[in-house]
Amino acid sequence: MMNAGDTGFMLICTAFVFFMTPGLAFFYGGLVRRKNVVNTMMACGAIMGLSVVMWTLFGYSLAFGGNHGGIIGDFRWFALNGVGWEPGPYADTIPHLVFVAFQMMFAMITPALITGAVVGRMRFKALFFFIAIWSLIVYYPMAHMVWGDGGFLAAIGSVDFAGGNVVHISSGVSALVLAIYLGQRRGYAKATYRTHNIPFVFLGAAMLWFGWFGFNAGSALKADGLAAHAFMTSSISSACALLTWMLIEVIREGKPTLVGASTGLVIGLVAITPGAGFVPVWASFIIGILVSPICYFTVILLKQKLKIDDALDAFGCHGIGGIWGGIATGLFGKTSINSVAKWDGLVFGDHRLFLAQVLSIVITIAVAIVGTLICIGIVRIFTPLRVDPKEEMVGLDASQHGENAYPSFNGFD
Repeated sequence: MMNAGDTGFMLICTAFVFFMTPGLAFFYGGLVRRKNVVNTMMACGAIMGLSVVMWTLFGYSLAFGGNHGGIIGDFRWFALNGVGWEPGPYADTIPHLVFVAFQMMFAMITPALITGAVVGRMRFKALFFFIAIWSLIVYYPMAHMVWGDGGFLAAIGSVDFAGGNVVHISSGVSALVLAIYLGQRRGYAKATYRTHNIPFVFLGAAMLWFGWFGFNAGSALKADGLAAHAFMTSSISSACALLTWMLIEVIREGKPTLVGASTGLVIGLVAITPGAGFVPVWASFIIGILVSPICYFTVILLKQKLKIDDALDAFGCHGIGGIWGGIATGLFGKTSINSVAKWDGLVFGDHRLFLAQVLSIVITIAVAIVGTLICIGIVRIFTPLRVDPKEEMVGLDASQHGENAYPSFNGFD
C-alpha cells in the first residue's frame, strides 16, 4: 500500500545521500595539496555523472533484478524498463522509482570513496575507466549479494543495514590495493604533505554528517521507528568517535585538531552504518568510542611501518571502520530491533550472527581484492595508471585539467 509520508521521507533521504558526494569532494579536496585540489574534487564530480548513467542503464537491474547464483541479477530492468510509480519488490509503501533513486546515491558515493587513496598521482582517464569497471565487477555484485533478492551473503544470515560491506569495506579494501599498486607519491618519505584548506575539510565532514542521516535512517525504507532508531544510533556513534579522536590527539600531541575531529566524526558514521538499524542505542556509544583508536593506530601502522601511501586514509578509515562496524553488528545486533537479523549478537549469548558477519567480511575483502586487480589489469591495456613524474610535480590540476584552483596564488605548494 503506497504511503505518501514514506515516499516524501525517502525522496528527502535520497537527496541527503546525494549531498554526501559533494561533501566528500570538499572533505578530500581540503586535505590535499593546493596543486591537486581541482583534480581531487573533479574525481567526485565525474563519478556523480558516471554513476547515474550506469545505474539507470544497467546497474540497478544487475544489483536488484532477478538472481543468478546469489551473486548478480540480470537485465530485466535495463534502462529502467518496467520500473514505474507502483511499489517494487523491495519496499511496498514507496514507488519503485524512489527505491531505485535511493540506491543510486549509494552507487555514487561508494566508488568516490576510493579516490582518496590515489590523489596526486593517478591519471584522470585511468581513474575514470577504473571506476566504471569497478562498479560493474565489484559494486553491483556486492549490492546484490547483500541486499538483492536471493543474495548469497543475506542467505548465510549476515546483515548490513546501510552498507558496511557494500559501501565501506569494498571501497576501502579496493583503495588499499590501488594505492599499493600505484606506489608512493614523489618524495613521500621526505616531503611534508600539508593539508591545504582545513575549513574545506570541516565543511565536507559536516556535509557528510548531514547526508549520513539520510544514508542510515533512509535505509529503513519507511518513515517509522526503525528510521528514528538508525538516526539516533548514527548521531551517537559519530559524536563519540569525534570526542574520542580529540582525546587521543590531546594525549599524544598535546592539542586537538579540526582535521582530527572531522576525521573522527566521519569514522563514527562509518562504524555504525552496518548496525544502525540492528544494535541497541547503548551499543552505539561503544561502537563510536572504540572506532577512533582502532582507525587511528591502523593509519599509523599503514603509513609509518608499512610505508603504504593511502593518501587520505581511505582504507584506514572506511575499510577498517567498516570491518569494525560489521563485527560490532555481530556482537550487539538484536532481532527484537530488526527481524531481518535471524539471531541475536554474541553479547546476548548466540554466536551465529557473529560468525555470519565475520564470514561476510572475509568474502567482501576477497571480492574487493580480486575485483580491483581485474580492474587494474583491464585499465592498463588502454592507459598507464600513473601520471608522468613531470605531471606529478606540476600538479594534477594543471596536467590533467588545465585548471588552477587559486589563480592569484603564485607561491610554492
